[in-house]
Amino acid sequence: MAEFLLELFSEEIPARMQQQAAAALCRLLTEALAPLSPALSPASGPRRIAAFGAMAPETQATARIERGPRLGAPEAALAGFLRKHNATRDQLHDEAGYHTLRLDAPSQSAASLIANAVPALLRRFPWPKSMRWGAGSQFTWVRPLRRILCLLDGAVVPFDLRDGADDAHGLASDTLTEGHRFLSPDAFAVTSVEAWRTGLAARHVLVDAGSRRARIWAGITALAAGQGLTVVPDEALLDEVTGLVEWPVPMLGRIDAAFMDLPPEVMQVSMRENQRYFALRHAAGNPAPWFAFIANIEAADGGAAIIAGNERVLRARFADARHFWDLDRKTPLAARLDALKSVIFHARLGSQYARAQRLHDLALRLAEPLRAEAHLAARAALLCKADLTTGMVGEFPELQGIMGGYYARHDAEPAEVSAAISQHYAPKGPTDSVPTGHVAAAVALADKLDQLTQFFSIGEKPGGSGDPYALRRAALGIIRILREGGYWLALRPVLENAAPDVADEVLAFIIDRLKVQLRAEGHRHDVIEAALTGYSSNDVRILALKVEALSAFLNTDSGANLLAAYRRGTNILRIEEKRDARQFAADPSSTSLREQQEADLAQALSGVQHSLEARLGHEDFSGACAALAELRAPVDAFFSLTINDPDPAIREARLGLLARLREIMNRVADFSKIEA
Repeated sequence: MAEFLLELFSEEIPARMQQQAAAALCRLLTEALAPLSPALSPASGPRRIAAFGAMAPETQATARIERGPRLGAPEAALAGFLRKHNATRDQLHDEAGYHTLRLDAPSQSAASLIANAVPALLRRFPWPKSMRWGAGSQFTWVRPLRRILCLLDGAVVPFDLRDGADDAHGLASDTLTEGHRFLSPDAFAVTSVEAWRTGLAARHVLVDAGSRRARIWAGITALAAGQGLTVVPDEALLDEVTGLVEWPVPMLGRIDAAFMDLPPEVMQVSMRENQRYFALRHAAGNPAPWFAFIANIEAADGGAAIIAGNERVLRARFADARHFWDLDRKTPLAARLDALKSVIFHARLGSQYARAQRLHDLALRLAEPLRAEAHLAARAALLCKADLTTGMVGEFPELQGIMGGYYARHDAEPAEVSAAISQHYAPKGPTDSVPTGHVAAAVALADKLDQLTQFFSIGEKPGGSGDPYALRRAALGIIRILREGGYWLALRPVLENAAPDVADEVLAFIIDRLKVQLRAEGHRHDVIEAALTGYSSNDVRILALKVEALSAFLNTDSGANLLAAYRRGTNILRIEEKRDARQFAADPSSTSLREQQEADLAQALSGVQHSLEARLGHEDFSGACAALAELRAPVDAFFSLTINDPDPAIREARLGLLARLREIMNRVADFSKIEA
């Protein structure tokens, strides 16, 4: 196998695009060079994306037979066939009544295939955004492309990007790359992947994003530990910083004590969004007067000037945050409600003021089933959007809700109200916690139900992968709040009260999301369908419990054997009912039961039916499945008999027992949906 390396060296690439672009480069090369069976790996950094690995040194020679017109076909058809394949009549063969050609494709060197494929690949590379630079060239790249390094077994693969009149800035393949922009800016020649890695490392560039990420995290956590502190986890920030530096150098800075009374969320967001700093905290979890950051150079003074400069910038950022914090608290949240009339929720759905009124009414309705105090839930729902008019949320939109909670506490609102306001967007994702407390749960549920019903009412529903209003996330939030909070809630009456025209659609959407969540938890899709098909409950917690109970039952020996018996019995019934063109009665006459096995099964079915009525009436699905388990032994014994007995009365009775078994089992779930 031959060693391959392609590196595309440019001006600084946006951090969020680097790893995706490197993966796309590997994919496109693998497709374009498929005859060489390449096995490529990606690498990316602020100024380069690369693909490297092994591939065959040449393609395999191949031969194929092309069938042309029938013998005796018009001369024009034969001439067209020969012209298409650039062949002559002397090359024709007769085979099974057709003119044929044997076409031999000689092997092709990897270098020639690469040289032919890569220029076109680079010209159509799928950057989310790209640019032209200089004068005249139509070639585009995410940022100006400076060098192309392309090696095969240590030798350059020669090609350039010229395309007609477009000279593409004279870009051509070479053996050269460059190190760190400031610490090692000179170009150097590369002869192998290992030389490329080690040469760049010697010139202050770590080409592997995973290595840079690990060094960043290890460095800042070690510095924090030296002060007895920990770093606040922030995976997104860690990923972004990894794409901003080639040679990460971790550093710590101090935060002025004058700013330590700011809310920790304000400090963390300001540091992350404005400066890409990591927040630190004490062992007890309270904010520490330190921040961590990553420099891209090794300074001669050990970083003293860099640290001082970053501390100075952070003081200015926090001074701005202090201004908003002090100014916002001068106006109570309740006094901000009128200002919500000018804050548009959606052009077709009105203002946030109108939404606050809807949330107030929804929270009142939800308070009782969610065991919340109605006046507290209604108050929190009315005020939960008021912080949208504050300066702090205007500066940092991701703090909406959180700041409302702080301002509510400052206004001496009840603790339950401020907590509900701060948590009403939760859960924001699969790893986010659900709201704690009944009042908070009622307000968060009201927020998500309103979001779903309102957008469905104007036809703005998720389609395919598109979900601009995060309605899938809202539905999953509803499900998690109800399940994890242990709340029983019939959704249909709530939805019909909020938006009767779309209540059925929204309910179906929520139940579909429940199915997705249950599959993610490991439940089989067919078991989910068996449990929920035809079941009328619209309480997601009850629906989930039914799936869990059925899954657990089918994982027992009794469940598996009874399912097998159900399949056997329903198969017999399907055949015989088709033959007789009728359905068999599920309640056979006791006088027709001749054998002990028949009597035992009839008695067991009666007992289970009585038990199921009580258990299903109380939504006791585990108990209902346990009742079904009692049928295993009498059903097994029953199948020792010949179902299609020559005596019509006996056959009728035995098929009736199977019909009754089918009917009773289907009361618990539609077992016909369960796959083998």
